[in-house]
Amino acid sequence: MATTIESSGVGAANKKKHLGIPEAIFVEDVDSFMKQPGNDTADMVLRKLDEQYQKYKYMELNLSQKKLRLKSQIPQIKQTLEILRHMQKKKDTTDPMETHFLLADNVYCKASVPPTDKVCLWLGANVMLEYDIDEAQCLLEKNLGTASRNLETLEEDLDFLRDQFTTTEVNMARVYNWDVKRRSKDSLLKSSERS
Repeated sequence: MATTIESSGVGAANKKKHLGIPEAIFVEDVDSFMKQPGNDTADMVLRKLDEQYQKYKYMELNLSQKKLRLKSQIPQIKQTLEILRHMQKKKDTTDPMETHFLLADNVYCKASVPPTDKVCLWLGANVMLEYDIDEAQCLLEKNLGTASRNLETLEEDLDFLRDQFTTTEVNMARVYNWDVKRRSKDSLLKSSERS
């Protein structure tokens, strides 16, 4: 909101680490916070905090979807690497490799694959490229490492985002409680003035 983020080394490291996710500042002194410019009424501040909370919810949805994609992608890469290692062992023999491959959902076909040193990999967007087995293995290992690192980063970002949820919820509760106390004081003053 109107308070500033600390510019210490830790604050700067956190800001870089969770790029794109704004840090929610804990409102310690609600009285001084409400006196800041732009914080005219409690309703206005609560609307701002709720808007910030909704943005965090949207970010969480996007990060969760990315996490699900990565969690399904990593096992696929590992399985493909296992197949490549098996093909690597079989490429020097003359015996064909017996396998089953997926034609459609729950429909498999039996195949006999002659020893080869070439494989085709789906790269996405309806693109398939032919690679040597060694090149394909290097590419997949690199992709596996990248996907694993991205998953770790996503986990950290989601944890950071959960902290921002909590901070924002606490701020909303503190401002709401401050407003309730202020209204009760005002009503007590008005009733005492009438008496």
